[in-house]
Amino acid sequence: MKRAIITSALPYANGEIHLGHVASTYLPADITTRFLKATGTEAYYICASDDYGTPILIQAEKEKKTPEEYVKIWNKRDYDDFSSFGIGFDFFYRTSSPENVSFVQDTFKKLMENGYIYEQEIIQFYCNVDKKFLPDRYVIGRCPYCKAEDQYSDLCEKCGRVPQEIEEPKCSICKNPPTKEKTKHYFFKLKDFESELNQWLDADSHLQKDVKKYVQNWIKDGLVDWDITRDIKWGVPIPLDDAKGQVFYGWFDNHLAYISSALKYLEGKGIDGKEFWNSADIYHFIGKDIVYHHYLFLPAMRIGIKKEFKLPDYIPTRGHLMLQSKKISKSRNWYIGLKDFLQSYPADYLRFYLTLITPYSQDDLNFDWDEFAARINSELIGNVGNFVNRALGFTKKSTGGVIPPAENLDLADKEAQDKIKNLAGDLVPLMEDNNLDRALKKILEFSAHFNQYFQKKEPWKGGEGTNNCIFISVNAVRSIAISLSPFLPESSQKIWSQLNLQGAVSEQPWSSMSDIAIKEGHMLGEPTPLFKKVEAADIQVHKSKLGK
Repeated sequence: MKRAIITSALPYANGEIHLGHVASTYLPADITTRFLKATGTEAYYICASDDYGTPILIQAEKEKKTPEEYVKIWNKRDYDDFSSFGIGFDFFYRTSSPENVSFVQDTFKKLMENGYIYEQEIIQFYCNVDKKFLPDRYVIGRCPYCKAEDQYSDLCEKCGRVPQEIEEPKCSICKNPPTKEKTKHYFFKLKDFESELNQWLDADSHLQKDVKKYVQNWIKDGLVDWDITRDIKWGVPIPLDDAKGQVFYGWFDNHLAYISSALKYLEGKGIDGKEFWNSADIYHFIGKDIVYHHYLFLPAMRIGIKKEFKLPDYIPTRGHLMLQSKKISKSRNWYIGLKDFLQSYPADYLRFYLTLITPYSQDDLNFDWDEFAARINSELIGNVGNFVNRALGFTKKSTGGVIPPAENLDLADKEAQDKIKNLAGDLVPLMEDNNLDRALKKILEFSAHFNQYFQKKEPWKGGEGTNNCIFISVNAVRSIAISLSPFLPESSQKIWSQLNLQGAVSEQPWSSMSDIAIKEGHMLGEPTPLFKKVEAADIQVHKSKLGK
């Protein structure tokens, strides 16, 4: 049996999940996990809330909570929101867990023993107004590489690089220029890994070529050793006597939670976690803004502990979600919270639309309310919903729901049966290559073919081919239910129930969608419309709320 561990970039425990979060990382990871499980892979989807950092510390103080109390609230809220969206984590943990704290500290000690950590006196930004050292997210300025303004000192959101030192720095709290004070920090020798990082990038054929190319250009330009210390009190403590009061930089510890959380879950099931990790395909789903961390820091740290845990096989990377062709901004209220969206529309509507518009590339994508309505109404309802309701509703009306025999198939019948028999095989390469949008479009083509087949056969006229049409169409509905299961888990189960088939559609083997499994004499359940039209008036209301 094949094995897989799937992770997504960790949600920061400091605010609600919005549509931009789910489009690039959580939804593709969830669909892939469901697909892998259906193909017989022992697959586990592992995630955690990212609990550490200065923004959380400050927000907790504002709300008169301890950081522990604050992140506990957001950990539960995030998990509940993800669950409402049909994201099926096998395990959702937290970076502040005792297991992750211990794992991070042990990893640091191993890196130090292996000669990849050193201490150095540095000059740190200090705000004399706020009387504190300023970690990355509290220093803004101009990127030294692409000259973009108003970038954080730890990541330029425009070019994706980590600035060695931001230009014209300002304190993001009070907007005053900070001074510089001496402090001692620990550094990770990222420069030592240039050759091995290039070897890994060259050898892993699953990594996206365009991402690999510019990561290799970063390496060619020369990497900079990485400051892994922060002068704050909320984080994983550095386990050294002379580092009291200092913690690890969040990007040193949070991706290690992929491993520590997986070990916690697997060992709780009686599975050797390390052996499983090292024998599994490892997927890390991310957005393009954290390529630097996942293609450089993450693999270098694993190489630095002698590949005790294998490097990722896949790092599916997708672009940012725009909203009505503008950048998402919570401060300008130009965003849509996931919880709010799901109070208006079923989760499967959003899963359907986001999958269709999200290619396997770093190209940015755009959520447009009008396009959302049009594609739900025409493609989900007008195509899939229409065929399922026609096929099952007509069968119920004409035969009482009993499936008739098929005999003397004509060319159209044989072509339709071949479509069913080929569907699983047609979808597998698209799913395996992470082209989820193309796979969903292939299912829509399948459904559209059967709408045309049903229309051409005209079973309502009671002609000679009526029984064949019913028999093949109902089996096509079964194929649609299984193929849609990773994408639309709730709707596919409704179809399964209307077919009066036992068990969960998610438990059916992927290849079984190409079986002619519904036989003569089978009794259908009660067919009812799967979907409700999205009304134009409601869309106008949603659009009017943006930016206010």
